[in-house]
Amino acid sequence: MVAAPLRVVFFGTPEFAVPSLDALLASRHTVVAVVCQPDRPRGRGHKTSAGPVKARALSAGVPVLQPERLKDDSFLASLTALRADLGVVAAYGKILTDAVLGVPRLGLINVHASLLPRHRGAAPVHRAIIAGERETGVTIMRVVKALDAGPMLAAAHRTIGDEETSDVVERDLARIGAPLLVQIADDLAAGAAVEVPQDDAAATYAPRLTKDDGGLDWNASAHGIHNLVRGLHPWPHASTFLHGRRLIVLRALASAEPAEAAPGTVLETRNEFVVAAGSGRVHLVEVQAEGKRPMTAREFLAGHRVTPGDRFTPAP
Repeated sequence: MVAAPLRVVFFGTPEFAVPSLDALLASRHTVVAVVCQPDRPRGRGHKTSAGPVKARALSAGVPVLQPERLKDDSFLASLTALRADLGVVAAYGKILTDAVLGVPRLGLINVHASLLPRHRGAAPVHRAIIAGERETGVTIMRVVKALDAGPMLAAAHRTIGDEETSDVVERDLARIGAPLLVQIADDLAAGAAVEVPQDDAAATYAPRLTKDDGGLDWNASAHGIHNLVRGLHPWPHASTFLHGRRLIVLRALASAEPAEAAPGTVLETRNEFVVAAGSGRVHLVEVQAEGKRPMTAREFLAGHRVTPGDRFTPAP
């Protein structure tokens, strides 16, 4: 006997959540509503507009709720009236309250972009790349009050390429997580889901990124700098200062060749843009002067006076 389809309420806001929403919309289950964060100013003009999940929900004719506060009585009444069997969370962006967790009959599950218990928190993909990890994945877990600490229902693994940036990896994890989510929804509907507790002793945390994370420390290893540049792309980007002006580093490579110069010293500007690190050398590939367009290192050097022996410095 086939289990009855579930009534699902979906919590999500950014692009990462769209494949999961699409997978549920294409499944036998019914998405009865989508909960998103309120519209925010976006883009260069800072115009208020709908986020990716809201736009997708509206195009599919799914009702959208955008509470400022999850504790609002009017929102909780609307959520309860949906008679949802299951709640699904994918990068919603707010901690769910006890009242919300108690509404769906089967509770809530989350699509989390790491192999839990590693990298609990808001920036799991970025932090994994910054740490130089070679593997990540997606975990479907039950939502509990503690941050990303609920039992796990399924996981899928993915390697991280040496040159991959966080946006590329995150986009792929969103694609991988979507069918896994539907599989778990099917299992929950059939009463066949298996929950495995996390090992809290092995947990690590991935705090939200801030602009302060972007400051390059040239005393770090070349490979560490390379990983920071990858992990902070496309935001907030790694940056440094040259001649007192901020330079955003969009792409870099690392070599273990000894620099034999103080960290941050420019080593070569003729055929490549090479800088000494704490160990090894950083080859700048693509940079952006503040307020200017991105350009290759060669284009930058053609328009700026930079010579071997110049030094990159911390923020003034």
